[in-house]
Amino acid sequence: MKLIPRRTALATLGAVAALATAGTAMAQTVTLRLHQMLPPQATIPARAIVPWAQKVEAESGGKIKVQLFHAMQLGGAPPQLFDQAKDGVVDLTWTVLGYTPGRFPKTEVFELPFMSSSAEASSKAIQEYVEKFAADEFKDVKLIAVHTHGPGLFHTKQPVVGLESLRGMKIRGGSRIINNMLTKLGATPVGMPVPAVTEALSKGVIDGTTIPWEVTPSLKVTELVKNHTTFAGKEGLYTQTFAFSMNKASYEKLPPDLKKVIDNNSGQVAAALFGKAMDDGDKAGREIAVKAGNKITELELAEVQRWKRTASTVETDWVNEVKAKGIDGAKLASEARALIAKYNK
Repeated sequence: MKLIPRRTALATLGAVAALATAGTAMAQTVTLRLHQMLPPQATIPARAIVPWAQKVEAESGGKIKVQLFHAMQLGGAPPQLFDQAKDGVVDLTWTVLGYTPGRFPKTEVFELPFMSSSAEASSKAIQEYVEKFAADEFKDVKLIAVHTHGPGLFHTKQPVVGLESLRGMKIRGGSRIINNMLTKLGATPVGMPVPAVTEALSKGVIDGTTIPWEVTPSLKVTELVKNHTTFAGKEGLYTQTFAFSMNKASYEKLPPDLKKVIDNNSGQVAAALFGKAMDDGDKAGREIAVKAGNKITELELAEVQRWKRTASTVETDWVNEVKAKGIDGAKLASEARALIAKYNK
């Protein structure tokens, strides 16, 4: 039997070890598929989801790859996105919680009229609120973060200059709470996910829509309507709530070092990222409307008080509804307002 020289044997062993190490590294590399509803140029994909994905990839040393699927490329409808993460159809999703009415009753409190203002502050507030009071509503996923958008407002074909001018208008609403508010204010609510707004406006299905400034560019809203109505004071008319979620099994099978990367980019860090993106997007969206020469009406404080009084029964309705589920809605509304005030300081 021929003896292998010592140097050759050591080189062979080194090569085997290198291959084993490379194999281990390859085994640790994971691809996470992320699915969401908006086109890639929209605020959240461009200013929050892509930066989040890049940060995760960098901090994992390339062991995590995030594959992005925009505008429902993998199929289904926006209301199905939360379940796509829960059921493992994909690894990560971002969606509007109000698209599944009644499923997140405690988290809905942030949608009540004139509840919040800055998206970053409200996003930090809702993240802490969910961790303290509504974690059970997200027990089926690994929650990356919850957040809100900035002050909600009207974008309409005919100007809204007071309560009377809104009456009878067909206005898109994004959740059951918002639709109830629109009814109280005298409008005819038309529920639909935000990607449907462009076609609905262009075909005359609706006379206007409630959305924040940030999403108007990607939906071409400032081209389809020429009137925008905002509200004096610190609070916007309403906000909507969002969740960035991960499939539990996809998270649990990660090695500890990669779990830590996900954890480090979850919670308040992610909520603040998404909230700031919304605030920055609001400024950009408003600027586009100004440059287009559109009419922006800010309702004065006295008129806003009329709207607040008219919409106040929305909160009463919600408190009574969740009471039937054993939830103290009045307490939760108080807690939510306290947290919003905390982060607005």
